[in-house]
Amino acid sequence: MPLKKIIKPLLLACLCAGSSLAVAQTKVIYNANGYTPLYKGEVQQFSTLVIKNGKVVKLGGDTLKNSFPDAKLIDAHGNTLLPGLIDAHGHIIGLGNNLSQLDLRGALSIDEVTNKLKVFANNKQDWIIGRGWNQELWQKKQFPTAADLDKVVSDRPIVLSRIDGHAIWVNSKALELAGITANTQSPEGGEIIKDEFGNPTGIFVDKAESLIKQFMPKPSKQTLSDSLDAAGNHLLSLGITSTHDAGIDKTTWELYKERGELGNLPLRIVAMLSGASPDLKTMLKAGRYQDANDFMSIRSVKVYADGALGSRGAALIEDYADRKNHHGLMLETQQKLEELFTLSFKSGFSANTHAIGDKANHVVLDAYKNVFKATGGILLRNRMEHAQIVTLDDIKRFKTLKIIPSMQPVHATSDMHMAEQRLSEKQLAGAYAWQTFLKQGSVIAAGSDYPIELANPFDGLYATITRMDHNQQPTQGWRASEVLSREDALRAFTLGGAYAAHQEFKVGSLEQGKWADFILIDKDYFKAPVDELYKINVLQTWIAGKLRYEKEAVTAQ
Repeated sequence: MPLKKIIKPLLLACLCAGSSLAVAQTKVIYNANGYTPLYKGEVQQFSTLVIKNGKVVKLGGDTLKNSFPDAKLIDAHGNTLLPGLIDAHGHIIGLGNNLSQLDLRGALSIDEVTNKLKVFANNKQDWIIGRGWNQELWQKKQFPTAADLDKVVSDRPIVLSRIDGHAIWVNSKALELAGITANTQSPEGGEIIKDEFGNPTGIFVDKAESLIKQFMPKPSKQTLSDSLDAAGNHLLSLGITSTHDAGIDKTTWELYKERGELGNLPLRIVAMLSGASPDLKTMLKAGRYQDANDFMSIRSVKVYADGALGSRGAALIEDYADRKNHHGLMLETQQKLEELFTLSFKSGFSANTHAIGDKANHVVLDAYKNVFKATGGILLRNRMEHAQIVTLDDIKRFKTLKIIPSMQPVHATSDMHMAEQRLSEKQLAGAYAWQTFLKQGSVIAAGSDYPIELANPFDGLYATITRMDHNQQPTQGWRASEVLSREDALRAFTLGGAYAAHQEFKVGSLEQGKWADFILIDKDYFKAPVDELYKINVLQTWIAGKLRYEKEAVTAQ
């Protein structure tokens, strides 16, 4: 055999052996201002963290490091150390895509959107894709039209997703390519917004989006992989060590498993199969997936029950307060929901269902109840994704049916002004009701729903604790009886997400035998003034005892 062919595998073996030795070495993080919630107990403080083989060996005080004289010592310089944060609901590929697409978040007018479009259009893509517009920020709060986009670009199709992802705004070229005319009917579970003459305006809500999106070019697996890495690096910089991906298609499913086998995922991922995928049965038949080091877990299905509040697609029991005789959109019938739940449970997968409006939550709870009775599955830790507007009676049913409320605190502070317009006081009684859920014993899994909202978990923690915007408005917090304490908020962003993923004995807190996932931050989360919480910067992010992100050299405070 040629010498070159021998040297290459030998070199690789040496590198792997060196890597294993490095991982096996005991590491001691000392001089830390450490906090961790405990799975059964309150928050524990510590200054020293001992790690071996990527897992927690022990927590303790300053003298603990003396018990490990051969360990590698790492000085935390007095900075605050927390368990790695878990975002229980996001969209990884969507976030990665957003980092390279037209970003319209925060645009205060149609003119601001079109000005950004003019600059971005110079990139010469065949399709111009963007996201983030929100008509609720504009003076007239009305949906825009294709004509507004045509003024800037008329020779190429434009598809701009609303900030919540439940509506798209397109130009006339996109309408033409998709063959959309006044005669095109809205699909079940969707709406083509039309003008007074019956012509499509360029706005497509929920399932109507597919009328346009089916013509968009499909990304390659390499593009998806690049988006995964871009999103992963961004999340690590924010202190997120694990994230739940709420709905993946077959191509992404294949990519995730490939990257999981290679061991080169940027952070821990708990992925949900998309219940809307035509390949769902194929993916379920392959069974649950878990890699050896808990970086990739696939054991649930994301089901979609209704739309979103911003596009008036959330399904309500009573009329929208600002659109009479309109109740939103159910994306699936109760019968279809029960079929999806049955299919999921029989395959050993839990069902995590998007439900925002009170009608959607009620129908989904009924569907869960019926399927539990007929098939079982109540112990699979099924979830309600968002659970934003729920009747007080139905909140109690979450506990009875063991449904986990997977909630995104930033939605409350982003939606509060709009929610007051959209909903009556009766409908608001059980809206964004974190404290009510917590008091009855429900485990809250907190997240952000990025890229709909910013992925920064400290925005979410601030919203959970204050129910205020960044200007500390309203002064007492919006519907302030639903705030959580700093401890409960941290638990929702750590152990809550871990429990929802069946991983509470692996991640979510820094306890003996768990993976050493942790972050160092520049402010004391438990003692900093409340208005500084969302300004916290992550200095370092560690996963399994390995440094994955560093903002700058850690210096003394």
